[in-house]
Amino acid sequence: QRAEEIENSGQKVLKCNIGNPGAFGFTAPKEITDAIYAHIDQAVPYCHQKGLLEARKAVVEYVDKYITEENGGKFPQFPKVTPNDIYLGNGVSELIMMCMRGLLNPGDEVLIPSPDYPLWTAAVTMHGGRPLYYPCKPENGFVPTIMDIRALVTSRTRAIVVINPNNPAGVIYPKELLQDIVAMAEEYPFGGMVIFADEIYDQITFDGNKMTHMASLCHNTLCCSFGGLSKVYRACGFRVGWLVMSGNRSRAVSYENALNLLSGLRLCANVPGQYAVIPALQ
Repeated sequence: QRAEEIENSGQKVLKCNIGNPGAFGFTAPKEITDAIYAHIDQAVPYCHQKGLLEARKAVVEYVDKYITEENGGKFPQFPKVTPNDIYLGNGVSELIMMCMRGLLNPGDEVLIPSPDYPLWTAAVTMHGGRPLYYPCKPENGFVPTIMDIRALVTSRTRAIVVINPNNPAGVIYPKELLQDIVAMAEEYPFGGMVIFADEIYDQITFDGNKMTHMASLCHNTLCCSFGGLSKVYRACGFRVGWLVMSGNRSRAVSYENALNLLSGLRLCANVPGQYAVIPALQ
């Protein structure tokens, strides 16, 4: 509100509070915009509540590729992702809200990095949950320690949020830390701890650094990974994100039923933008 007041007074405000590439002159790849133009007539009706099948298949192929690459060229012995495990949403933001609404009961706790992307705190709080913050200290390069994370776990812990590459700190978490987080979630004795992997910046890395996707490590608990067109593909305004359910889904049947219900209540995500997923991920 204050920024709008300043702008209305005639001053220019440089807004760096959200990642919005288009506002700084970055454009979406032509292949993406061409795909939307080419399919605009097909995008008039509602689509499946989880999203266009062709787009979900493209996400599956992308996930299979990085899981295989990050496990030495072999697919590990845990269930492969299928199009039925993919949800397309109006940006990752909508999917985060849906995930919190389907998971949390009043007083349930979610572990969130500090500093965090504020939507995670808002989504947990709005749905009756209690955010607990694990510190990402500057003196440790903004990388948390597994000891600090474990110290927060209680019988009310339902999930942990891992933002990697991290927003706002920009750090890439080492694979060893991610393995420790997975081990903690998988051994959780109170019915399973969900891992929410916010990986919207997964391909924006520098100086030869590589990030490890949580889905390539998680075998025995539910992993919910988030990606989308907003950052890597510079298409924030298209509002296209995806949620990938992987790992052990056997104890998450009621949760997935809740997500199916919530996705159906809003009928479907923005259809024209979904046609951009296919060329983006190929």
